[in-house]
Amino acid sequence: MPRHRLTAVLAGAAGRAAWVAFGAACAAGILPQARAADLTVSGAAIHVDFDAAAYQGGGEPILSWVRRSGDIVTRYYARFPNPRLTVRVMAQSGAGVQGGQTFAHPDGLIRVRVGREVTAAQLESDWVLVHEMTHLALPDTGEAHAWLSEGLATYVEGVARVQAGNRTETDVWAEEIRSMPRGMPQADDRGLDYTHTWGRTYWGGAMFCLMADVDIRRATHNRIGLQDALRAVLRASGGLSADWPIERVLRTADAAVGTTTLEDLYAKMKDAPIAPDLMALWRQLGVEPQGTWVRLNDGAPLADVRRAIMRAR
Repeated sequence: MPRHRLTAVLAGAAGRAAWVAFGAACAAGILPQARAADLTVSGAAIHVDFDAAAYQGGGEPILSWVRRSGDIVTRYYARFPNPRLTVRVMAQSGAGVQGGQTFAHPDGLIRVRVGREVTAAQLESDWVLVHEMTHLALPDTGEAHAWLSEGLATYVEGVARVQAGNRTETDVWAEEIRSMPRGMPQADDRGLDYTHTWGRTYWGGAMFCLMADVDIRRATHNRIGLQDALRAVLRASGGLSADWPIERVLRTADAAVGTTTLEDLYAKMKDAPIAPDLMALWRQLGVEPQGTWVRLNDGAPLADVRRAIMRAR
């Protein structure tokens, strides 16, 4: 995992003078052409390095997007993963949020590419920054296990945004039905640890997380789930700045929920092309395809599990 530190843009006397001007403009209801801003999310200090003048909507939508994304991740993990984070927003041609990267040391750093013509609606519905912030909550387990990092971020992003009211439950399940089959093993697949295609890394990892979440809830009579296990891993490790073997991550997670679900599932899927019946699982959860959308059936055998996964804690 690459390690990097970004130096704050505004520093020293010049920086203090700039912040005086910034504060005066904000008090007057005018956002100047900012080069940086500092936010606090659940006690975490988030430094946003960006050029407000580069965006057609100015700087406030960008800052609202960073704050909202941080709040979504905080709600899921019961704390923001890093006490300090720099979000470096890099202006690109076009619109929308175009991708990002997350780094750990010595403080958290996320580089995210945003089109100059991005709209407030695109920022409101963005998944990229929540995905990248989720990476901060898991220890670095090495490149061979990128499927765990990317799969967790893919799975948690949808659930966390539903819990925060930023996305609908039907939208998340519809996306899973469309996209999760891309994570199924293909010809010559050697298991999650040894097959590093895009589909297996992102959606194969997300499939692992869905199966684990359901199994934990079934084993605990729906008292707790994967969310509780991931919170425990963050508490014990401090997140991405720690280097942990995957076995320690899974052992810590399982101990927190009183099962061996994650360790057992990893033993099956790490070096074998396991192909679960996803459609049968979704039907049990009460997720029924309706064309390009889904219908939620609250009479399904595991409908209470589905509702518990998506319910805000």
